[in-house]
Amino acid sequence: MADPLHSSNGLVQMEVSKIRIDERRGEQVIVLKEHEGSRFLPIIIGISEVTAIKMKISGIQPPRPLTHDLLKETIAQLGATLQKIVITKLEFNTFFAKLVLETKEGELREVDARPSDSIALALRAEAPIFVSEEVINQVASGYGL
Repeated sequence: MADPLHSSNGLVQMEVSKIRIDERRGEQVIVLKEHEGSRFLPIIIGISEVTAIKMKISGIQPPRPLTHDLLKETIAQLGATLQKIVITKLEFNTFFAKLVLETKEGELREVDARPSDSIALALRAEAPIFVSEEVINQVASGYGL
């Protein structure tokens, strides 16, 4: 049986559509849109991740590396590449994600990460963003949120 993180089976490619601030609730929401479709996935994220994502989207280069820039450079210095990020599950209103890294030896490694950090890193590394079909279905049907 194929591992869904290492194939495209059961995964939907997404892209950052917009960032919204819900001022009533004091929450920041990043909205992912299906790359070749019409489905959306809203994810509540923290203010520092919103700032990091907005800076990258806006082309703002900080004078010193921020955390996501540091992680991208560390991965590169170790000879690895970020192949993709995958938002893997939704449990009790919390999204989970994995970084899928390829080592210089060609091995694939998964690292548990928050979706917000994963998205900020994927934008910097120009890596694709995927969401499991199961998560999209959960959100679309109203379960888990």
